[in-house]
Amino acid sequence: MTPTFPTSSSICDVLVVGGGIVGLATALRILQSRPQLRLVLLEKESHLACHQTGRNSGVIHSGLYYRPGSLKARNCRAGYDQLVAFCREEGIAHDICGKVVVATSTEELSPLATLYDRGVANGLTGLRWLSSEEIKEVEPYCVGLRGLRVPQTGIVDYKAVALKYAEKLRDGGAEIILGSKVEHVLTQDSSVEVVTADRIWQAKFLVVCGGLQSDRLALKTEPDLPLRIIPFRGEYYELKSEVHHLVRHLIYPVPNPAFPFLGVHFTRMIGGGVECGPNAVLAWGRECYKKSDFNVRDVWETVTWGGFHKVAIRYWRSGLDEMYRSWSKAAFVRALQKLIPSIQGEDLVSGGVGIRAQACHINGQLLDDFELRSHGRVIHVCNAPSPAATASLAIGQTIAQEVLSRLS
Repeated sequence: MTPTFPTSSSICDVLVVGGGIVGLATALRILQSRPQLRLVLLEKESHLACHQTGRNSGVIHSGLYYRPGSLKARNCRAGYDQLVAFCREEGIAHDICGKVVVATSTEELSPLATLYDRGVANGLTGLRWLSSEEIKEVEPYCVGLRGLRVPQTGIVDYKAVALKYAEKLRDGGAEIILGSKVEHVLTQDSSVEVVTADRIWQAKFLVVCGGLQSDRLALKTEPDLPLRIIPFRGEYYELKSEVHHLVRHLIYPVPNPAFPFLGVHFTRMIGGGVECGPNAVLAWGRECYKKSDFNVRDVWETVTWGGFHKVAIRYWRSGLDEMYRSWSKAAFVRALQKLIPSIQGEDLVSGGVGIRAQACHINGQLLDDFELRSHGRVIHVCNAPSPAATASLAIGQTIAQEVLSRLS
């Protein structure tokens, strides 16, 4: 059946799709570099930053974990400096409180040393090894064989950051349109047409920062796209106020090198309180935040993707452990007790839930780096998990430079 297109049309220089922190930062960097452009941003929801941006742990990442030279490493370090400067200039509450990464078994000592080496290679300064006794000087209730103190790590409310990006965009003359879902993308030699329910947008250049829907949007211009988004739900508990004293800063375990997530940890929140988590459970839908939610299309696309079959074979044991912790509070508490043994189940109340858009390649690899795909007059941000929020302004600058060079 031939699709019916709306009759209304509009023209702009650059069209950005996606009102999360990466889309907003990219639009802002483009507009700051070329203020005279007509820039429009489309967001399918009725408000901005309502998925990954508004549901993460609010950590300002230092660049400790990422392979030196990778897009993550380069953009995290550059983005960190830009984000902190932006927060200071705009009066956004943030705290560079530092964190401790703690090895609780001899098997974790070597991976912890690897993290130290990566941190040094990525330009971190002030990293400090901690003995068991020194861990307690920083975090009195935490136990471990050895720790790594990372002073650059901080906390912020990323939704507040994103809304400030949006405010500056509007002040600069950009148009932000909410409730505008992209239905079709038609590429031409000299322009791109983006079709929504009520309008056809004609732009000289299109940037798509679709988050949880990024692969579906990319498929509109790249039918042979070799990756898909696999959604992982991250669930949090919060410490009751009477036990907030158990955590002074941020406390992380040594991540399992065989599983591409950081493990449950303790995070102070900029608005007060302490979060515990998240786990990483296969979600039954890209926007299914309740355990009872189920999206047939999303699940079908996941389980029929050849790359997911290979992921399931590789990570089935870790996946079962994560699912068990999702349904068993006692199992979740035991994971937390590896770091703080005095934590008890009655100290925790249910917290927030987020869903991570994790790109999976057809070869079975869960992509460990940012993925930007460029075709003609279109750039798709196809994989932007953590630390994308920290790196948002740097990612935006990278994309802005490419967009503007082509427009020239």
